[in-house]
Amino acid sequence: MAEPFVELPSPGRAPMMRWQLPSPSLLRPVSSSSPPLSGGSPAPPPDLLPPLRPDFGQSGRPIMLRANHFQVKTPSCSLYHYDISIVPDKCPRRVNRDIIEVLVQRQAEYFAMQRPVFDGRKNLYSRNPLPIGRERVEVQVTLPGGDGKERMFKVGIKLVAQVNLVQLEKALRGEEVGIMPFDAIQALDVVMRHLPSMKYTPVGRSFFAPPEGEPHVLGNGREVWFGFHQSIRPSQWKMMLNIDVSATAFYKYQPVLDFLCELLELDSIEKQVRPLSDSQRVKFAKEIKGLKVEVTHTGPIRRKYRVCNVTRRPASAQTFPLQMESGDVYDCSVVHYFKEKHKISLRFPFLPCLQVGQEKKHTYLPLEVCNLVPGQRCIKKLSEIQTSKMIRATSRTAPDREREINKLVARADFNNDPFVQDFGITVDQRMVSVTGRVLPPPKLQYGGRNRIQAMPERGVWDMRGKQFHKGVEITVWAVVVFCQMKYCPEEKLKSFVYQLKKIGNDAGMPFNRDPCYVRWLAGMDTVEPVFKHIKAQFADLQLVTIILPGKTPIYAEVKRVGDTQLGVATQCVQLKNVTRPSTQTLSNLCLKINVKLGGINSILVPNIRPLVFQSPVIFMGADVTHPPAGDDKKPSIAALVGSMDAHPSRYSASVRVQQHRQEIIAELASMVREMLIQFYKSTRFKPQRIVFYRDGVSEGQFQQVLQHELVSIRQACIKLEEGYQPGITFIVVQKRHHTRLFCSDPKDQCGRSGNIPAGTTVDVGITHPTEFDFFLCSHAGVQGTSRPSHYHVLWDDNEFTADELQCLTYQLCHTYVRCTRSVSYPAPAYYAHLVAFRARYHLQEREDRSGDGSSTSQQSEDARSPAAMAAAVRVHEDVNKVMYFA
Repeated sequence: MAEPFVELPSPGRAPMMRWQLPSPSLLRPVSSSSPPLSGGSPAPPPDLLPPLRPDFGQSGRPIMLRANHFQVKTPSCSLYHYDISIVPDKCPRRVNRDIIEVLVQRQAEYFAMQRPVFDGRKNLYSRNPLPIGRERVEVQVTLPGGDGKERMFKVGIKLVAQVNLVQLEKALRGEEVGIMPFDAIQALDVVMRHLPSMKYTPVGRSFFAPPEGEPHVLGNGREVWFGFHQSIRPSQWKMMLNIDVSATAFYKYQPVLDFLCELLELDSIEKQVRPLSDSQRVKFAKEIKGLKVEVTHTGPIRRKYRVCNVTRRPASAQTFPLQMESGDVYDCSVVHYFKEKHKISLRFPFLPCLQVGQEKKHTYLPLEVCNLVPGQRCIKKLSEIQTSKMIRATSRTAPDREREINKLVARADFNNDPFVQDFGITVDQRMVSVTGRVLPPPKLQYGGRNRIQAMPERGVWDMRGKQFHKGVEITVWAVVVFCQMKYCPEEKLKSFVYQLKKIGNDAGMPFNRDPCYVRWLAGMDTVEPVFKHIKAQFADLQLVTIILPGKTPIYAEVKRVGDTQLGVATQCVQLKNVTRPSTQTLSNLCLKINVKLGGINSILVPNIRPLVFQSPVIFMGADVTHPPAGDDKKPSIAALVGSMDAHPSRYSASVRVQQHRQEIIAELASMVREMLIQFYKSTRFKPQRIVFYRDGVSEGQFQQVLQHELVSIRQACIKLEEGYQPGITFIVVQKRHHTRLFCSDPKDQCGRSGNIPAGTTVDVGITHPTEFDFFLCSHAGVQGTSRPSHYHVLWDDNEFTADELQCLTYQLCHTYVRCTRSVSYPAPAYYAHLVAFRARYHLQEREDRSGDGSSTSQQSEDARSPAAMAAAVRVHEDVNKVMYFA
């Protein structure tokens, strides 16, 4: 049984065993826009209100920092918000912007020398009211068309609201608690983004331009484009403009034939002298589907089309119904059509065609008359090689990144932007200075005879000379090698086993015997029968170590069989780490093996832990992972972990498959219930507090997550026992943001990258005007510029002070079992991510069996059914008792 909580009276803080539905003071209306000018709609239902900041943190040594936020001064006035409708609709934003630009230039009587700003969709803002009254006005606008014909558009304009910037100023000063006028923030954002949107290629909140000089090539027709991120944010007393360098992958502007060569790794298209094989065609189709191409055979007018497919037949055999002038219809081949109509003899009639536009329209284009349209972002997942090239191309030391950001701001020259000027807005050209604090790290308790304590230094500590707090004895274990013996010779394997045993013994995890079973195997199909054989032959089997040649589907099968079918702990090792093992790699393997077998690597020294530990507390982490971009079938996976002891060191997991791309955890109530029952079984205590770290939620989803997930946690508690109301603290952890912190004094910089020290915390200057949030960089940055994690408290029954919650969060970053470093966010949230990631491997067989979605066989449908998916991610009860996901 795990070490139980010690029930002590909590000095100055009673256990929070009370909840009520929020009182009127804890409710706020949704502020989506200013009050309507006339009429009005029913008030929206009230929302739960995140807590106010209790105080500012004081703990730690002060450190002077600069943040990539730039102060924005706004006028004390109202702006005018107009709704825009454009017919025909569904035009790209760039076309919509051109339409409004032409409208403003040609209809001066409506705009009276003003420079309105437009978001590319429906919202237009002006500094002063337009002389059109409150009725909708319709205007005709013509744009030159690509084929020489003019295109006509009907534009409707209607006043919808006044946007009060004075109300925003009051909210920033903290005078209007709980109401942040998002309509005012949106209006300012549109003003600041209007000119960059006309000059650059917008992607999300970033702007990109084609590479100047030698491009950074990623391979497969992709290259790196550099740009900048820009967003306007409310802060204490002021608005801030967050500017950061940004980079993403774009498709190169090139002929489709060159793109094909890159994909198929051909030196020249001349080398391709026969039709594409099925595998080549599938690879090409997968990459080019959804991209836009322009044609080159129609002179200066280059029409653009979106690719919907690649034909199975070559251009010489691909036919389509062609209507003659007589009205007769006959099947015409693409080769014949281009010869007759365009006087072009195709050079590569044996290559397939691109099917473009709507599938039912049968529009086919030979590859050789198409170019990829420039400025198309790659949303598909990058390969491992491409990712590493991307990191190499974009990685910057902190001082270099700071210099690049300052150059960007100087180049943007916001104060001379005519649109920004027209609205009376000014932007400070210097980064804002903030005072941070470097929190003291916790001591870590190890075991063995000496019970040595480790003191982290700059986010790192050493296990040499120390033993696990609770090491596991390994007696019955097997080794299975999935590569030929010539690549993993017996003597190399024996040497690896000897060194692994030595380091395990030194770490207090003794291997009492050599492996009971060693085999060299090949092929994924052998995994399950061999595992079953070993399990049947050795009843007390503790561990199977698997040697893999590199990245291979065998890994997913090993985890599926070990985790979900047989309940056996598995540890995979790459072949290169067997033939050339390093002490560091072997130590890291031992860290993972020990916890997979129920051991405890290290714990926080009990007497330095925050007050929250003085009554039973469970720490939970939750995350939802989604399938990669471009996939519209695979489900999302929700994971929850909960601590199972007082340290906290051991965690249990619960996982669910849910609707594609749904961020809210649908079955959270039943998952929390599982964790609470497990906690009670492990400790014989009911948690009096729940500290819940929720990963992967954007600001726009805060309210929705709070409404659904907080209520779900409460329901789980009440269903377990009437009147059971532990205090809940719900914290969102965000990594995907663009705030970066830089040391003002070079003496404070750490490591070769010149980053801020591990433990740097900021809760002033760049944080929310009234709510409880903070930035914490808990890890030592090794490469590039460190990204601090952002923590936003959405609910707090436990009445944490800023120091208590910041200190607790930083300590939990030191409890991650897979390394002897402080990690970038708390262990429970990190484990939830690992659990969801592992569940994706458990699902892989079912997802693969269901193919590309074109199969309609019963087997395929059964494999994708909710019941089958749920069964696939359900882990065996034996491994769920330990941290199988480590």
